[in-house]
Amino acid sequence: MNQEDAEHLRLLSIFYYVVAGLAALFSCIPILHLVFGVLMLTGVLPIREPGAEQMTTVMGIFFVTFSILAIAVGLAFAVLLLFTGNYLKKRVHYTFCLVMACVACVFMPFGTVLGVFTILVLVKPSVKAAFAIATPLTNEPPN
Repeated sequence: MNQEDAEHLRLLSIFYYVVAGLAALFSCIPILHLVFGVLMLTGVLPIREPGAEQMTTVMGIFFVTFSILAIAVGLAFAVLLLFTGNYLKKRVHYTFCLVMACVACVFMPFGTVLGVFTILVLVKPSVKAAFAIATPLTNEPPN
């Protein structure tokens, strides 16, 4: 692998850390819906119509459930992006990095640009060879 490919992998790993931070930040947006759902369930929001308590409870459960799900998926995606950045830096887990580059394309616009550039770099034969040569770190002491 030449110096240019090594520099591309280094930059890609840094960009994965940045996009992971952005993904984690964006995954916190549904916290507003979570708070609103909890307010609906606790009865803090005033109900003006008789018989609307049941509908408020159902909507509160809906808001809480889907906001927690959205936050969990967003944070899991951010953690996987962090792993990808780390693996690119160490040049291990080629298939994982390639799959995550494809998955990152869904996170528009930053993930799309990052995913496409990662795919372009990873399909180069010299980069594939560098991943094949690298071995994962182990806890065994050196001989």
